[in-house]
Amino acid sequence: MSVECTRCGACCVAPDISSLGKPLGVRCPHLTAENLCAVYEDRPQICRDYAADWLCERIAAPTLDERAQKYLEIFGLAAVRDVQLVQLGSSPR
Repeated sequence: MSVECTRCGACCVAPDISSLGKPLGVRCPHLTAENLCAVYEDRPQICRDYAADWLCERIAAPTLDERAQKYLEIFGLAAVRDVQLVQLGSSPR
C-alpha cells in the first residue's frame, strides 16, 4: 500500500545506500536541513525506486533521529548500526 511521502527524511538516514557509500543509520550527505534531497534530479536509482508505504506512518515521530531509530528498530538493525558506527570511529546514540 503506497502512501504520500511526508518528507520526514528517515529513508535518507536509516537504511544504508551503497551507491552513495552511506552507512546504515548515517544521514545522507545530500539530505538538506529541510529533509529534502539536494541531488534529487541526479539521485541514485535505489532512491528513485523508493516509495512511501506503511512504514512511513509507523515511524512517525517529532524528530528525524527518533524516526530513524524507529525504522532501525522495526527491522532489528539498531544494534547493527551501533557496531558499524564503532567500526567507523563514531559513537552510537
